[in-house]
Amino acid sequence: MFIYLSKKIAIPNNTRLRCVSWNRDQGFIACGGEDGLLKVLKLEIQSGGDNKIRGLAAPSNLSMNQTLEGHSGAVQVVTWNGHYQKLTTSDQYGLIIVWMLYKGNWYEEMINNRNKSLVRSMAWNADGQKICIVYEDGAVIVGSVDGNRIWGKELKGYQLCHVEWSPDGKLLLFGMSNGEIHLYDSQGNMCSKLAIYCLTNVTGAVQITGIDWYNGLQGYIEPNCPTLAVCFDNGRAQIMKHENDENPVLIDTGMQVVQIQWNNTGSALAVAGSQKSAQQDKDINVVQFYTPFGEHMRTLKVPGRSMSAVSWEGGGLRIALAVDSFIYFANIRPDYKWGYCANTVVYAFTKPDRMEHCVVFWETNTTERHIKYVRNLISVTAYGDHCVLATRADETTGQVFPDEPIQYVLVLCNSIGTPLESKYIDIEPQYVAVTKTHVIAASKEAFYVWQYKTPKKLTAMEVNQALGKKKDNRERVYHIDDTPSGAGEGLLDFSKAFAPTRDPICSVCASDKLLIIGRESGTLNRYSLPHVALVNKHTVNCRPHSISLNCNSSRLAIIDIAGLLTFFDLDAKWVNQDGQEIQGQHLDFERKDVWDMKWAEDNTELFAMMEKTRMYIFRNLDPEEPILSSGYICHFEDLNIKAVLLDEILKDPEHPNKEFMMEMEIKSLRDTRDLLDKVGIEDAAQFIEDNPHPRLWRLLAEAALENLDLKMADQAFVRCRDYQGIEFVKRLGNLQSETMRSAEVAAYFKRFEEAERMYLDMDRRDLAVNLRIKLGDWFRVVQLLKAGSGGGDDTQLIQAWNAIGDYYADRQKWSNAVQYYVQGNNQERLAECYYMLEDFIGLQKLADGLPENHKLLPELGAQFVTVGMCEEAVQAYLKCNQVKKAVDCCVELNQWDQAVELAKTHNIKEIDSLLARYAAHLLDKDKKLQAIELYRKANHFIEAAKLMFQIAEEYAKKKEKPQRTKKMYVLGALLIESYHEQMKLMSKLKAKSNRKAEASSALAGLLEEEALATSDMKIIDNAWRGAEAHHFFLLAQRQLYQGYVDASMKTCLRLCDYDDIIDPVDIYSLLALAACANRAFGTCSKAFIKLESLGSATPEQHEQYEKLALEIFTKHAPKDSRTNKTECHTCENMIPDTTSLCPNCEAKFPTCVVTGRPIMDYQVWMCSTCKHQAFEGEIQNQTMCPLCHASIKSGPY
Repeated sequence: MFIYLSKKIAIPNNTRLRCVSWNRDQGFIACGGEDGLLKVLKLEIQSGGDNKIRGLAAPSNLSMNQTLEGHSGAVQVVTWNGHYQKLTTSDQYGLIIVWMLYKGNWYEEMINNRNKSLVRSMAWNADGQKICIVYEDGAVIVGSVDGNRIWGKELKGYQLCHVEWSPDGKLLLFGMSNGEIHLYDSQGNMCSKLAIYCLTNVTGAVQITGIDWYNGLQGYIEPNCPTLAVCFDNGRAQIMKHENDENPVLIDTGMQVVQIQWNNTGSALAVAGSQKSAQQDKDINVVQFYTPFGEHMRTLKVPGRSMSAVSWEGGGLRIALAVDSFIYFANIRPDYKWGYCANTVVYAFTKPDRMEHCVVFWETNTTERHIKYVRNLISVTAYGDHCVLATRADETTGQVFPDEPIQYVLVLCNSIGTPLESKYIDIEPQYVAVTKTHVIAASKEAFYVWQYKTPKKLTAMEVNQALGKKKDNRERVYHIDDTPSGAGEGLLDFSKAFAPTRDPICSVCASDKLLIIGRESGTLNRYSLPHVALVNKHTVNCRPHSISLNCNSSRLAIIDIAGLLTFFDLDAKWVNQDGQEIQGQHLDFERKDVWDMKWAEDNTELFAMMEKTRMYIFRNLDPEEPILSSGYICHFEDLNIKAVLLDEILKDPEHPNKEFMMEMEIKSLRDTRDLLDKVGIEDAAQFIEDNPHPRLWRLLAEAALENLDLKMADQAFVRCRDYQGIEFVKRLGNLQSETMRSAEVAAYFKRFEEAERMYLDMDRRDLAVNLRIKLGDWFRVVQLLKAGSGGGDDTQLIQAWNAIGDYYADRQKWSNAVQYYVQGNNQERLAECYYMLEDFIGLQKLADGLPENHKLLPELGAQFVTVGMCEEAVQAYLKCNQVKKAVDCCVELNQWDQAVELAKTHNIKEIDSLLARYAAHLLDKDKKLQAIELYRKANHFIEAAKLMFQIAEEYAKKKEKPQRTKKMYVLGALLIESYHEQMKLMSKLKAKSNRKAEASSALAGLLEEEALATSDMKIIDNAWRGAEAHHFFLLAQRQLYQGYVDASMKTCLRLCDYDDIIDPVDIYSLLALAACANRAFGTCSKAFIKLESLGSATPEQHEQYEKLALEIFTKHAPKDSRTNKTECHTCENMIPDTTSLCPNCEAKFPTCVVTGRPIMDYQVWMCSTCKHQAFEGEIQNQTMCPLCHASIKSGPY
């Protein structure tokens, strides 16, 4: 930061001031002094129309100067309540007055006087709801904003002198006259004493001169930042993170302190008082500024005999000082964390609700903002197209032991905040410099050099080399006392970087050729880049706080710690008293109170600097007239200066305004413009000859072109090395018509309407069309072509239609684009538009209208595939003879039947292998149902049936949901039936093609089926077996539960033939239960015998079977109570009606799928789908087949 005195206000009658306080919300300044003096002032900044004169540079006048009457004694304490616009004051007699603002003036609102003791301190809490008043005799009063007393307390035996609230309002700190600080809660209960560490080894009496606890309303500069400052009159101070901090920051200011105060962000602590002068015997008034971590920032010397008070402005850019009978104002130029690269201002600020820094990348031309949140940000440095963010690594935030190494990160970003590369280093990057190729970071003892590479600079060879190298020699580190020769020293070893040095680093700057490092003694180490060799050491008579190289690295600008600007000529050579030739000379040039400077990028002698609130531009150390400004200089090139008003931006940092960017032309540029406007080209040329610069020659060239002075324009373009301009002048010289030249010049200066009008007046519509074509104004091209007598050139018109279509397509207005592409007959872009509009009918019409083998057809086919339009895709592929792609699209869209048909039609043999691969892929992912569907669509019914039977068997093993298991078996069987139908159909087609008899087709189909499915005959022959088993299993149980025990037993007997499918335990258990219920104990006994003989039964189950059998057959003989017999329709013998095989003639009887009984009649019903039979009388009440669930047609099969 930099600080300088800017204004002085005298108090009438030389009345000595005792206190001053600046209202941080409304800007009022209250000052109290002897003889009851109390004034309220307000400095108003005049806002003019010129955006350059804003902030501190704008003139300020007293808009309020009111004397408040009411105190008779010296006013000793003034404090503001900004939330409620109240002023509380107290004098030496203990009189307290609360003042309020009414209609622009301050009036008494409340008065109070204890008449016992005087008030030593008053403080409002952070939200302005409570005030705490402490008296010298130990009395404490806490009151509310409306004047009510909340509580009072007498601290007997103590003399109070200070009070402060904690930020959350839960604690009160009372400063005692003996130097102790006591902590009380908000209700007045004693908590503890504050530990004072800064008075260690101090003897004698000390007085507390200030307690200030930053409230955190504008965020913290760093997480866990110290905020509680305590200072004593002997200059000792401590800054604590909280009231119990055992390791506070300790400061010895070396001065007699009268008051301390934090600024609005808690980033700077002002310590006001006096100190002994080394040159003079008397004391001098000074204000020291410290960071929260105790680092000294600046010293401000203030004239006068005795300073009594200090107070910050609400924005932190000014400070008020009460000295004798005067108020001094000082302006502060903060060291913002900011940079400028590629027309982008990068700045950082803190938010109260976030611990990170908010870094904004604000593109000043487009006003686009990109925001990044960065933890532990140290600095922002920018140059060219890049920005470097220096941060402390997150892992070390919670460091426990002081000996642990702290790591830091350098992040290289582009102008929108995208990280391009980052490096971890072990030294603290207190000073950072950036060039086009290098990043230099320095601590007090060492510096680190990193040669970065951005993606656009990398070639393929460099990328491969970088991948192949194990060691990266682009990073090096050096101790400041080293003497590198550039021959490979400085490998990345941070261990030597922590060695102490007697002459620490205090500034760094770099260019493409040189690296300059300033040291506190005034020594300048000069290194060459990129090899980092120590070339020379120069000495200057100051401590360089900020240094900067000009564009050719011949001069160095130095701003010292006191704001003195000097220059050092690096190339100058001179002979000293000993006759030695010395390179480098300190120039005899000085400017005071300088806080910013910037060299021109294109001129070695031009630079701009900020001196207080004025900007000066120098040419060869000669200044131009100053410009009032408080901006930070961003860029200086082409005689044009860009500056940014960071003070204004950071008032509302999330919404930067383009008004806060300033662009200023230097005097020579302004004078040249005036000469060209008012005098003439010849005089201007002479002026530019005396003050040469490419920008001025270009200005002269442009003026000469306007006057069609081609000779002067050519000379000027040559002087500014503008080859395109030279060629343009040459082309103008070849034109004979004066009007034609004027039109070309108008187009050159982008006055296109004027140029077009001239072309049309000359009846050169073709030139007007060409002009608009170059500009890309195709709408105007169409208008010009249509307005012509001949209707225009068809080729140009088609080009214009297509360009307009492109215009709409680029903006995703596809429907508008279609209209113009149709007129331009642009089929490729039409296809894209139809696809984006999802107009697939239009896309299909387009494909139908294309000729065979058109190059667009494969693309259209691919588009159809993406939306699942298989038929259209196949047509498109076939139309361009890409059968393989047509098959592939069928495969991709699961149209396997069509894929197989295409493969057979066009003799593609890979279809079966492709089908098998896809099915295997599905099975690997356990997608069996999708694989079944795949095989079914491809007419591979056997494979589909195998998979279906596998799923059915898995369900059967679970013994859950038998109905679903039956359905699985039915579906598998139906796939086998589909296979039979397929074979019959194929044989019929072959029979027709061979013109053979129809009768032979069935036999041929059977023979072919047998030949094709020899390995799968078991599945084909027993297709319905699984379905039958589960059907009869369910039927038997249903009959049993419905009370049809005889029918259930007969169904169970039929079920015994399926013990290879259903668990025999389940079958015979069900049979035993049904037979017992039917009193057929003989059948029941056989079932028990079977159960006991099963090897899968456990001993416990055997015991249970025996116990149950014993219980049943001790009561009932193992004989069936009745046996019904019926006649065999083949041999006419009587046989039991439960048997499915005649024991005499071995005739087999089918089983009724409705009742489960054997069918011994000739008249039966047969299902047309599964070919299973049932009694006609039983099936009449059914609507679908009980086995396969197919719909039943009227009449027998």
